[in-house]
Amino acid sequence: MKLVFANLFRVGALLLLLILLFRTEWLSFLLVPLTSNNAPVVYTQNSLPQLAASHLFLVAISIAGSAVLAILGGIFVTRKSGEDFLPLSRAIANAGQTFPPVAVLALAVPATGFGAGPTLIALFLYGLLPIFENTVSGLKQVSPSVLDAADGMGMNGTQRLFRVELPLALPLILEGLKVATVINIGTATIGSTVAAKGLGEVIIAGLISDNTAFILQGGLIVGLMAVLIYDALGLIEKAITQRIGLRPA
Repeated sequence: MKLVFANLFRVGALLLLLILLFRTEWLSFLLVPLTSNNAPVVYTQNSLPQLAASHLFLVAISIAGSAVLAILGGIFVTRKSGEDFLPLSRAIANAGQTFPPVAVLALAVPATGFGAGPTLIALFLYGLLPIFENTVSGLKQVSPSVLDAADGMGMNGTQRLFRVELPLALPLILEGLKVATVINIGTATIGSTVAAKGLGEVIIAGLISDNTAFILQGGLIVGLMAVLIYDALGLIEKAITQRIGLRPA
């Protein structure tokens, strides 16, 4: 029953997202009460599917960069040679989350100009912490007895890392990637303040024109994308962990 409900929710959420992207006019009767002075109900200044694609492209590129640095950093500080750098690395990763993205944009614009550049920098910094912390936690939770067994089998450090430690840490690392992705889907909306193409453009247009219908359209699309992508990443995580034997089929 639980699985049926989950599948119905996925189908419903996906259907609503597709309607919002491609046939928003079908929902006009719900959006009209949110406008005033005969303001437009549906955002038409730019293609919503194109804005959504640009939005997800920014998120994908930034998460890929965050993942590479955070996972490598997590591996480094859990090695004997790098454990002294854990406090510094953790402080840097935390700074990415605590420093407001709007401030990052303001500082990055003079160096990179308007557009996607400042937004990618802000999203890259924002995505570091969940992936880094989960990588460190995942690697540190590997049982010492398992590591001793790997050493007893004659594995060197590199073999032990890739054959034992990373596979066992994979569920937590994937969870960090899921969290970082969802955070960045929401945070990417601020990119429109510096002329980056994305769904924040719809929300900002609504704020400027006092058009709640626009704000709702942009917010719903971003929210539904975040929910569906988080769910999809969860299914991918389950499939991967089942394949490597960390979860029962």
